[in-house]
Formats: sequence, structure tokens, C-alpha cells
Amino acid sequence: MYTGGRFDLSVTRGVSMAETYYDPADLSRFAEMAEGSPELWKKFIAYYGAVFEEGELSEREKALIALAVASAVQCPYCIDAYTQAALEKGSSLEQMTEAIHVANAIRGGASLVHGVQMKNVAAKVSM
Repeated sequence: MYTGGRFDLSVTRGVSMAETYYDPADLSRFAEMAEGSPELWKKFIAYYGAVFEEGELSEREKALIALAVASAVQCPYCIDAYTQAALEKGSSLEQMTEAIHVANAIRGGASLVHGVQMKNVAAKVSM
């Protein structure tokens, strides 16, 4: 809300700052997504579980990858879950921070390389 020459972020459209779109309690409600489509949910959970089993990558490495991807796609629920998973699997704060920096570098690079598209369009328009 804009008041008196500044933004007042304490109340936005009747929602206090204590209330947010992403409620951490909602993560525990994830299984409710089975309602209405239990067969697809079962398939998703089977696949999801298989992906995170120890394989060529350790469970710790997979948790770090998941944390980095969660940061890149900006999923607060996933960030919470995979921060906890990475810690439980033995990752350090330094390793988790480095993983997030890797995700940031890839995301930033992807944004920059799309600048070539802008250059291509600008070149066509300028012809």
C-alpha cells in the first residue's frame, strides 16, 4: 500500500505481513493433492521416491541438487524441505550455499544468453 509518499508493506489488500501467500503449514498438506486423482498421485509418489533413492548420486548429492533447483524455481516449500533434507543427509551450510550459487549462475547465464534473442530482433527491426 502506498501512503504518504512511501510504501507501507505492513498491510497489502487486507493481508498483514504475518500472513503470506505461502503458508509453511501447507507443506504438510501436500498429500491432499491425491484427492480427486489418487492414481496419478500414486504414480507421482512412486516416481518421486525412486528419483531420490541412492543411485549413481548419493542421497546427499540429490538433496543439494534439489535445493539448488528449488532456489532457481523459487519454491519456498521445496527450499524448506530440501534445506532440511540436505542438513539431515550431512551437507554443510557452506555446501548448500555453494549449490545455490551454482543455481544462480545458471539462471543468470540463461537470462543473459536470451539477450541474443533481443539482439536478433533489434537487428531485424533496424534493417
